Amino acid sequence: MPLPQLRSSHWLLFAAVAVLFFSLALWMSRQSDKADPLPWLVDWQESVIVPLAEGDLPLEKLVELAPGELWLQPRQEGPRLVFRSEQQRDEGAWRLEAELELSDSERTSLAKVLGKGADEQPLSGDMLEQLGGHRVGVLNMVPMVEVSAARLAASIGPPRLRLRTGEGEAWIYPQQGLSAHLLEGKVQLLHLVPREAMKH
Repeated sequence: MPLPQLRSSHWLLFAAVAVLFFSLALWMSRQSDKADPLPWLVDWQESVIVPLAEGDLPLEKLVELAPGELWLQPRQEGPRLVFRSEQQRDEGAWRLEAELELSDSERTSLAKVLGKGADEQPLSGDMLEQLGGHRVGVLNMVPMVEVSAARLAASIGPPRLRLRTGEGEAWIYPQQGLSAHLLEGKVQLLHLVPREAMKH
C-alpha cells in the first residue's frame, strides 16, 4: 500500500515543530548558563575592593563589615599582624584573612612583644581598636562552600586575563587588584592587593 504524499502544509507543520524544539533547547541552555551574583560581593566592590586597590582600606572599615579578631604571627622576615573573620553568606561560609601594612619600627616593636615564641597570639579587642587606622595590605577570601566561576563573573564582571595554572586557572582583574584562583570551575580563593602591587 503506497504511503500518502505529504502536502506543503505538512512540511510547514514539521518545520514549525522543529523550530519550536530548537528554540526551546536554546532557551534552556541559556537559562542554565545564567548565574546569580553574590550580593555581598557586589556591595563590597565600592566599600572594600576599590579602596584596597587604591591602597586606602583601613582595618576599621573591614571590621565594620566583617567583625573578627587580630592575631600576631611570628615570621622569619618579621612578625605580621593578621585580621581574621568568618562570615556566613546566603551561599555559605567564607573565611577572611587580612594582613596589615607595618613600618619597620612597628615590626621591631612587635618582635619584642613576641620574644622567642613560635606560636601566633590573639590580640585584645582594645588593640584591634587602636590599630583600626592601619591599612590593609593583603586580603584573602576563601569560600567554605562551592561557589561557581559563573557567580563570580556575575558579581564583578569577566576577568581581564585568564591564566592556566598547575592546579586550575587564575582570573586576573588588574584594575581591582584582584586575582581569583579556580579549580574545575569553582572559586578556591580571592586574593586582593593594591593594584600597584600587581605591577611588580
